[in-house]
Amino acid sequence: MSAAPIRVWAPSARAVEVVVSEVGRDGDGATRHPMVSESGGWWSWTPSESPVDYLFSLDGGDPRPDPRSAWQPQGVHGVSRTFEATAFEWSDAGWRGPRSGAGVLGGVVYELHIGTFTSEGTFDAAALHLDHLVSLGVDVVEVMPVSAFGGTHGWGYDGVAPYAVQDVYGGPAAFQRFVDACHVRGLGVCLDAVYNHLGPTGNYLGEFGPYFTERHSTPWGAAVNLDADGSAEVRRWIVDNALRWFADFHVDALRLDAVHELRDDSERHVLAQLSDEVNELGARLRRPLDLIAESDLNDPVMVTPTAQGGRGMDAQWDDDLHHALHVVLTGETQGYYSDFAGDNDSWPTGGPLSVLAKAMSDGFLHDGRWSSFREKEWGAPVDKSMTSGHRFLAYLQTHDQVGNRATGDRIGDSITPGQQAVGAALYLLSPYTAMVFMGEEWRASTPFQFFTSFEEEELAEAVRSGRRGEFASHGWDESQVPDPQSPSTREASVLRWDEVSGEGHRQMLEFYRTLIGLRRTEPDIASGDLTAVDVRADDDARWFVLRRGSIVVVANLAEQAQVVPFDGAGAEVVASWGDDPGVEPEGLRLDGHDVAVLRVLRS
Repeated sequence: MSAAPIRVWAPSARAVEVVVSEVGRDGDGATRHPMVSESGGWWSWTPSESPVDYLFSLDGGDPRPDPRSAWQPQGVHGVSRTFEATAFEWSDAGWRGPRSGAGVLGGVVYELHIGTFTSEGTFDAAALHLDHLVSLGVDVVEVMPVSAFGGTHGWGYDGVAPYAVQDVYGGPAAFQRFVDACHVRGLGVCLDAVYNHLGPTGNYLGEFGPYFTERHSTPWGAAVNLDADGSAEVRRWIVDNALRWFADFHVDALRLDAVHELRDDSERHVLAQLSDEVNELGARLRRPLDLIAESDLNDPVMVTPTAQGGRGMDAQWDDDLHHALHVVLTGETQGYYSDFAGDNDSWPTGGPLSVLAKAMSDGFLHDGRWSSFREKEWGAPVDKSMTSGHRFLAYLQTHDQVGNRATGDRIGDSITPGQQAVGAALYLLSPYTAMVFMGEEWRASTPFQFFTSFEEEELAEAVRSGRRGEFASHGWDESQVPDPQSPSTREASVLRWDEVSGEGHRQMLEFYRTLIGLRRTEPDIASGDLTAVDVRADDDARWFVLRRGSIVVVANLAEQAQVVPFDGAGAEVVASWGDDPGVEPEGLRLDGHDVAVLRVLRS
């Protein structure tokens, strides 16, 4: 097979050599070849055949992996291997995107981690469970980061080779097979991409060029260089990476990690540049390509089109909705949950159910209000007449909100099945795009813990002690916090597929299926119209009513049975948890921790 040129950007190097070894020999018998200098600090060399295992040597220095490596078969410190992405025979020629071309917005997303979705921890093993997601009613599979990272097991947010697919998961060809298998079943694929930082081991980018700048600082140190000298090529490194996932791997969406840490004072923010170029590619490919931001700024400018001065993201995660639900269901009020308990002296909101009512109606709680956690006013209001609720993702659990807890315990470990059913009904039937975290739908017993597998002992100990020290300040004993480096921590986090049909799990799964089915069949639920959301709540009696046109969700958060005030003239129960609810003249009788969905006559 004829080979394409191998190129690298190294603007400060006086000479660059490509160090080539026989495929699979991990550098043994390597030969050096001078690369040709091109304009703009680029260097190139064309091999005689493909694939090739190679490294780069700058000015005679130690050989390093390619910053745009497609594959790191021997880990992040080893050789890069060329990969011919166009060689794969796709079977999705008629694919026009999830939901028959409607894209991600308004659908149901399912977040999963390849390394713990199955015991094998590979793309091919994960593909064997895709029919479960189809049966559940999922529209899009969101895959946590797959870019190469140090070690064999980890969450993926410490990747250092953004263009490479983690070899332990199966490498780039396996990812293509996975995406193709999803499309065959009508499932879209969203890939979690991390552009705001690189991990602590295997990061050689700074040797090649000004990929980082001290002009800005982030929680991980110097920021990725988006606005200083040399930033044009760094921005291209990011944008080209995103375009490659869409074009060569046929993904339908990217979830962009912590975009608030993409520090960019340029006239045109890198997210706006990315949005415009992705839209251009989508037009050429004739299918929707979506960008979903993780942002803690609570600013609708993130989902405002670039033509109107916005960042151009199609949607963003909405932690305010999660926090409000979490506090209502669990009663936890520490840390950033404190404002969501209500009764804040800085702004009257009532109790936690009133806070949930605001978040459910307005998208954000902090929309220019005081945040006691941040000690400043935070966020901006959403123009509900101009912005669809589909531009915000609602969820009960995520990898962050589970895995960043001391023991990685799921919400089901601290609330009753009925309370989870209430939470599920409220977010799955909300005007927002819904996201389910893997295993949530059957109330999985397995935790999702924080785990790593760094080979450097000093780094391993730093992660271990840092994790334990973080939670020691919250009263956790060192022995209670799982060791991130222990293989047992990852193993404990692997889903147990044998429990799906078990007692207590099967019932929750069927309830989730019913709720998701309503999103597909009820036009009022499918709508993202925020102006049509009617919410009532009582913090003292602990009930909550969400009405969306002809569909009403009635929830009893109290432990005891009660009649929830509700005008149910002509009401028909279409879904319920627990015993059948009783429609009475003054309202709906529900058992404690119970919820019902009704279809009513339009007023």
